[in-house]
Amino acid sequence: MHKPIHTLAFIIATSFVLIAIALIIPDNGIAISESVCIKFPSFHSLFSSQSPQKKDITTIIALADSVEHNATPKVDTLLNDKKEPVIKLNTSIQYKDESRQSLSQFFNALQNISNEANSIRILHYGDSQIEGDRISDYLRMKLQDQFGGAGPGLISFMPVAPSVINKLSWSENWDRYPVFIGKDKRVKHSSFGILAHMTRFSKYIELQDTTQHKSAWIKMTTSKNGGMQAASYQTIKLFYGGAKTKTQIDFYENGVLNNSDSLSAGGYFNVKEYHLNQKPSLQEFKFKGKDSPDFYGVSLEGEKGVMVDNIGLRGSSGTFFNQINFNQLQQFYAYLNTKLIILQFGGNTLPYISTPEQTIQYGRYLKAQILTIKKLAPQASLLIIGPADMSVKVGTSYETHPQLEDLRDAIKETAFETDCAFFDLYNCMGGKNSMVSWVDAGIGAKDYIHFSAGGARKIAVLLYTSLINDYSNYTQLKKTL
Repeated sequence: MHKPIHTLAFIIATSFVLIAIALIIPDNGIAISESVCIKFPSFHSLFSSQSPQKKDITTIIALADSVEHNATPKVDTLLNDKKEPVIKLNTSIQYKDESRQSLSQFFNALQNISNEANSIRILHYGDSQIEGDRISDYLRMKLQDQFGGAGPGLISFMPVAPSVINKLSWSENWDRYPVFIGKDKRVKHSSFGILAHMTRFSKYIELQDTTQHKSAWIKMTTSKNGGMQAASYQTIKLFYGGAKTKTQIDFYENGVLNNSDSLSAGGYFNVKEYHLNQKPSLQEFKFKGKDSPDFYGVSLEGEKGVMVDNIGLRGSSGTFFNQINFNQLQQFYAYLNTKLIILQFGGNTLPYISTPEQTIQYGRYLKAQILTIKKLAPQASLLIIGPADMSVKVGTSYETHPQLEDLRDAIKETAFETDCAFFDLYNCMGGKNSMVSWVDAGIGAKDYIHFSAGGARKIAVLLYTSLINDYSNYTQLKKTL
């Protein structure tokens, strides 16, 4: 018969065992292998109520809310009489020296946008922090509002994450072939396109006379969740290449046939352009052929102004550019009239970093990618965004990853070595242990790594404000020269 004394004895015995384990296992755990380590809360943490001091982020959040909820001033009113920014931020874009020329090519294109024959392009590459059009959507909305432009830009036929603007569905025979998390071994070439992945509706096979035709379809719907401008595109450009035979393609608008034609065989940079006869709502592509082309994506755009492309690549460290066909990338950058490339990576490397030396090594890897991009897109400025605060569990509390600041510093140094601008996202959100405060405020995800949708919007507001402040400074300085 079970008695209360038995329960009490069990609890006491269990407590002694747990205390013994806490005393035996060191604070840094017991390494079983390079990738496996047994950890246990320390004796001190079991009986200590002290936890890492949280950062006060009220000022940061109040500033983001104030800027977002008030009408954005025009560019020429962003400076006061002393030529200082009217909106002063805790964190601004940083440059390697006082000449602050790293973004001059982009700012010059923005200032002279009325003279541009086509839209100017901002490519926003990043990991899961930006997927689903987060951060990019706000930059697009504000820039298109002030400088013109329409459409959300580049869209994959099989996006890594759903967008707030476009919803896609496809026939079951489609597959994605990525390079952004390692080269897909099914692909024998390196022409993965501007989105660092491509899609196909048939496998790579040797074609024969008896090879049957395959059919496939893609449907896209557009909402106004990303703003009126993003939903007001008039042109769709389809990028493709690599097919062994021609492919029949029918394009429909809201169920009405717009165009029936064929896609060329061969090549790694082909463009098929469609002009819409109706307001964007439902578009459908129907394909038929013995072999699928490699589809690099579609661009939904207007005639002139600013385009901001969200290229969120979940799990990527940003070290894939050297694995894509250089000639193809160069053609893409030139054709799209790319004037600014934003790289927002680093978070996916942190779980595998345990020493400062490894952060320096990542900086070297990133430097090689940046130098490649600058060679292939000499007309574009580069903005490097450092990693956000990322928490790991230490005992019973969450604290900033021990190597995060070293990683941030390595990325910043790399940016300055390659004459790029740098935005310190870690400092922008409050610095050490700030992610805990963001989670507590409901604007950070429960994984203590990502922002919530609301948190991403606040970061976007602060980033855009810093960018437009610097643009205003640039234009004012040019007037005095």
